[in-house]
Amino acid sequence: MPERSHVYDVAIVGLGPTGAMLANLLGAAGRSVLVLEKEAGIFSLPRAIHFDGEVLRTFQAAGLREQVLAISRPGTQGMHFVNGAGETMLIRGGTAALGPHGCANNYYFHQPQLEAVLRDGIARFAQVEVKLRHEFIDIRQDADVATLSYRAMDSGQMHSAQARFVVGCDGARSPIRQHIGSPMVDLGLRQPWLVFDVVLTQPVDLPDHTVQHCDPRRPMTYCHVVGARRRWEIMVLPDDDREALVQPDHLWEMVAPWVRRDQATLERAAIYTFHSVIADGWRERRLFLAGDACHQTPPFLGQGMCAGIRDASNLAWKLDAVLAGRAPYTLLNTYESERKPHVRALIELAVRLGSIIQTTDLQQAAERDAKFKAGQPEIFELPPQLLGAGAFDAAADSPAGRPFPQPRLADGRLLDELLGRRSAVIGHRNTLSAAAPATVQRWLDSDAVVIDRPDPRLDAWLQAHDANAVILRPDRYIVGVARSGADLDRISQYLPVAP
Repeated sequence: MPERSHVYDVAIVGLGPTGAMLANLLGAAGRSVLVLEKEAGIFSLPRAIHFDGEVLRTFQAAGLREQVLAISRPGTQGMHFVNGAGETMLIRGGTAALGPHGCANNYYFHQPQLEAVLRDGIARFAQVEVKLRHEFIDIRQDADVATLSYRAMDSGQMHSAQARFVVGCDGARSPIRQHIGSPMVDLGLRQPWLVFDVVLTQPVDLPDHTVQHCDPRRPMTYCHVVGARRRWEIMVLPDDDREALVQPDHLWEMVAPWVRRDQATLERAAIYTFHSVIADGWRERRLFLAGDACHQTPPFLGQGMCAGIRDASNLAWKLDAVLAGRAPYTLLNTYESERKPHVRALIELAVRLGSIIQTTDLQQAAERDAKFKAGQPEIFELPPQLLGAGAFDAAADSPAGRPFPQPRLADGRLLDELLGRRSAVIGHRNTLSAAAPATVQRWLDSDAVVIDRPDPRLDAWLQAHDANAVILRPDRYIVGVARSGADLDRISQYLPVAP
């Protein structure tokens, strides 16, 4: 048994992007963390290739913005949905201009490089202990702690450790989820696709933007990843011989319209089944699920890894607040209630886009094309992120539950550089001074930053929302807006403080 005196704040099972991000955020908050990972090192082949502006903002919160920008590129021209005749039907917007999160709205990257950045980030924190080649075996909980049993895979020796909380970031086959017993709910898409990654060895005239080839004869996706890396995702049809499909001669034949065998090096070819599932139950007492352990989304929106990073961001500040004694244990009840509807909406949108892309019936494809030919290609953006019910004001006319923008302030700093990972109360001095003394004390107890002379860019946001003040959470989601001291008293109740 471990010594009772040595208890980690949080144990994380799994060191993929979600687990590594959570470890960085908790490490930056000063929390002691144990991370268990079965593999000896970073998986060397590409997997996830896209993240959005909100996710870059989370990298920024972990102190890794510049390091991530150095190994990624902005997706400046979006994603084009093209029919079998080569006509563009639909465009998901893309720009390198500073968007609402203080960065471009889409980025592409090579996952091994990103994971290296995250692991280098963890190394900054002496109180975060990473055990590679250690496999989670079992767990039990009591009133105060969870006790994990795990095995050193090289020696076979068994160990145990205790933690106040445990987070399973352990992938689609999550042993932590199996221990909790949370069933997975299927949202309707289960389709095999061939993923084909190459590295160009000479210049090839290929588009910089992502192309969804909605050709009923063979739906495909093309992506310019980063540098010389390119990816094709090729839908597997019912009559395909899967063993033959992954043979080099067949692979190069399928992508021959775009690249020749002598122009690129094959890095990976593998068949994956795209799933759309979500767990029913992300928590059991001191145990939590995050990332692929509790949801899996088709890649048509590039939101799989993004959803896990959002989980880490949502959970990290809540665990920290509870561990610090600034918030009641019940704050943790809002993790699933906020994140589950949020991620479900994205999965359902990805499934709908998949139905456009994966159409193989010629008549249905013709009807689809006719609908889109009514005018110019429709341009759409990722829908505004909206949390489910939780730690914010749910008034119908409030922007609460959505991310607050991150402008560059008059002094040259981005907003989050000023706020850090703390709550914030931003508003006009006369409105803030009208708040009750108990409300002001609540701001102090929640460790909120109080700004009573807003920067012009923040003031412009307040005016646009007919508000005199706004309260933000550490994850930069809006708690609520206020027009009076009484409004501030009401919405400040959503700032968690210890009972």
